[in-house]
Amino acid sequence: MLGARGGWQALRRCASLPRAVRLRVREALGARKPADAVRVQGWVRSVRSQKEVLFLHINDGSSLESLQVVADPSLEKRDLTFGSAVEVQGKLVKSPHRMQNMELQAETIHVVGPCDIWSFPLKMKERHPLEYVRQFPHLRCRSNTLGALLRIRSEATAAIHSFFQDNGYVHIHTPIITSNDCEGAGELFQIETSREAKESAEKTQFFNVPAFLTVSGQLHLEVMAGAFTHVFTFGPTFRAENSQSRRHLAEFYMVEAELSFTESLQDIMQVMEDLFKTVTSTVLSKCPRDVELFHKYIAPEQKGRLEQILKHKFMIISYSEAVEILKQAPQTFTFKPEVAAVDLLVPGVGELCGGSLREERLPFLESRLQRLGLTDAYQWYLDLRKFGSVPHGGFGMGFERYLQYILGVDNIKDVIPFPRFSHSCLL
Repeated sequence: MLGARGGWQALRRCASLPRAVRLRVREALGARKPADAVRVQGWVRSVRSQKEVLFLHINDGSSLESLQVVADPSLEKRDLTFGSAVEVQGKLVKSPHRMQNMELQAETIHVVGPCDIWSFPLKMKERHPLEYVRQFPHLRCRSNTLGALLRIRSEATAAIHSFFQDNGYVHIHTPIITSNDCEGAGELFQIETSREAKESAEKTQFFNVPAFLTVSGQLHLEVMAGAFTHVFTFGPTFRAENSQSRRHLAEFYMVEAELSFTESLQDIMQVMEDLFKTVTSTVLSKCPRDVELFHKYIAPEQKGRLEQILKHKFMIISYSEAVEILKQAPQTFTFKPEVAAVDLLVPGVGELCGGSLREERLPFLESRLQRLGLTDAYQWYLDLRKFGSVPHGGFGMGFERYLQYILGVDNIKDVIPFPRFSHSCLL
């Protein structure tokens, strides 16, 4: 198996070391008092050797800040370089420097994995552009910017789940493989087995019906809202859109919610606003240094914008008012008939959330599906309106677009660990 190896040598090496408390870099930096036997593991971010002292900075991804290691020059090794993986054991002591609370006085330094610095695409103390590190999806997580982004993404994910659970929503795992086209735009990835793909004759479908990667969990949430009142899902969605734009991905994450017993768009808009403000406030409080990196080096104007948007109620404008404004624009716009729907628009990103009240009138739906020849395929959807139907509505929020906006990142490909878009599926 790729990546598998025997564990006897590693076990023997660990057993030979004195007992020591293993600390993450974040824990070591935040420690309130010194400690004698401490073990820290991570990757070298900088190494500087002087006549009387050896300085290392190591990071393990737990914080933006690296831990300074002070050692005797005799501990320096040829393979102790930028990018190498190390295990350092020693004493955690108060640091004399203002910028760091604690530092590690090394007694032993073990290079777990050396790094060929000449071919390593990331260079010490260099701020690489996001476009550059995008070429290396297997290594870019070691850069400060992507490391900060992924910690923010993790905290935002937890905050989204906490928001819905604190407000009485049930989390539903909606399927990734589906037989429906929720949005009807035709931009779907159809699923077939590798054997089916090779066959030139008539194919036998794995599921007996055409199956696709989901574009939305809305229809499945509508099913569940008929039993749990308030439900949400948070997972991957897919669009086979041949686009290289800075706002589109072939695979991205969507936060979706469905509310039963509601006949008001205002209810849905309030959940949108509360979700945005609660999650953003949580991210700002839990990841201040990580967010600061983006607001300082990527989008200096975004900090002030976020502070203002969190202080004030969201501005609401009707579609009729929006149409009148668009009519004054020099470009020509095509307008569709209005429906009971709402979009949350933010500067620089555009549509962040989209939602609507769902059509619960059975005769209207029956007529529409009959005209489209979809009655058999969506009989289950009609059943929902026959058996205890209630007025309901919901919305979806693109998670990557949310991160784009709060951090001020221009390209959506830089806020997801492994971006997938047309003509690109690296790794």
